[in-house]
Amino acid sequence: MSRNLKNAVIALLASLPSILFYFQFLNHHHQTNTSGPIWSWCYHHPLLLANVLFFFNVNLLFWIISHFLNSHWMIDLYWTVIPVMLVHYYATHPLSQYDYWRSKIVIVLTWLWGVRLSHNYLRRENWQFGAREDWRFTDMRSQYGKHWWWVSFFAVYLAQQVFLIGVCLPLYAVHFVDKPLNVWDFVAVVVCLCGVVVAYFADTQLHQFVTRNNKLKELGKPVVLNLDRGLWCYSRHPNYFGEQLWWWGLVIFAWNLEQGWTFVGSLINSLCLAYVTILVEERMLKQEYRAEAYKLYQKTTSVWIPWFKSSAIAEKEKST
Repeated sequence: MSRNLKNAVIALLASLPSILFYFQFLNHHHQTNTSGPIWSWCYHHPLLLANVLFFFNVNLLFWIISHFLNSHWMIDLYWTVIPVMLVHYYATHPLSQYDYWRSKIVIVLTWLWGVRLSHNYLRRENWQFGAREDWRFTDMRSQYGKHWWWVSFFAVYLAQQVFLIGVCLPLYAVHFVDKPLNVWDFVAVVVCLCGVVVAYFADTQLHQFVTRNNKLKELGKPVVLNLDRGLWCYSRHPNYFGEQLWWWGLVIFAWNLEQGWTFVGSLINSLCLAYVTILVEERMLKQEYRAEAYKLYQKTTSVWIPWFKSSAIAEKEKST
């Protein structure tokens, strides 16, 4: 069995424990109406159950698997899958109550987001499962050395639970509050779709840029120092901007259902992404061949929100 196929099978089977447990719970509920303390608890605490399943199946099992594979690549792949799993979990939980059409709209939107992000992930990895782990994990592996085996449980997996369960809180709100559709739902749909579309074109432009530079390297020709065309002409991180639009679009759904507290997950995610932005830009500046060009790019181009270039600064820099 090839490494790619082996990793694909591992990724496919890794989430089965929580899926089988949940199906067992549903089957038990339909047959005996959740008699027994465990099933009764699962019935009355849907959000806590999601956290428990995440802890044991993702945090613990994925962490153990990562030590056998010597890589934490799988959590990146499941970032695109877990929200889709959660939206179906919330929609099918016996305690859920919701507007049928709002639920269907949110499920379709979540699938659209998940397929787009999965496609981008696999395209970036040349359609290989487990080819590499996130560079931030690799850096932390070097930083923590012999302690990484236990630090990774908190830094990679427990942290992901906070982020993923947090940003998906609006999906919980949509399926546990029954209120008719109104104009704010359509506003949320527009924001979510804009986020998905912006992220798709930004990531596609980035992929084309990287592919083109790789070909130039193979031919021994000079590479293009920075991507400053398309959406990247107006924002240094348009893919991050699109991703944030998506998550805050979901918050509008929840806010409309008087569940504004669910914004906390998107807020934490935005703050984390702001920190990641700093790390990415520091990494770019460490590459000597493009450092000066990127400094100019920073001065002339908005960080996240697309905006027109500061041409006056650009002209001044060129003249000096």
